[in-house]
Amino acid sequence: MPKDADPRPCSIADTLEVVGERWSLLVVRELFHGVRRFDGIARRTGASRDILTARLRKLEAAGILRRERYQEHPARHEYHLTPAGRELGDVLLALMAWGDRHLNPEDPPVRWEHSCGETLEPEVVCAHCGGPARHSGNPTGRGADPSGP
Repeated sequence: MPKDADPRPCSIADTLEVVGERWSLLVVRELFHGVRRFDGIARRTGASRDILTARLRKLEAAGILRRERYQEHPARHEYHLTPAGRELGDVLLALMAWGDRHLNPEDPPVRWEHSCGETLEPEVVCAHCGGPARHSGNPTGRGADPSGP
């Protein structure tokens, strides 16, 4: 980054510091699918053991998951999402929907079913009026550009 660069303060950037690479989000995906043990997570993500160990530690330190011992000798642990980790489900659904539309439009590999029985289609809406959020908002706050879009 050039020395005169002025990085924009942004919660997106802050979040990406924690979960902004492939293996972290794939770990969270597997925990949503009920895969809790190291070997299963490694097998389902394709991450090497050293990378997976580092990501699990980082996610635990960030409060996204917690370890629970299920065996004493040798010590073995399962991983569980915290409430903060479960909130990432909405992010994963949005990423999946984007991938389904733009990368796999003919044959999406996975579908999530809502409790009503229909296919879950995530949508971001305004908490105040319920209107769709796509391209309708303007950033405000300390990270916003005062010169506008």
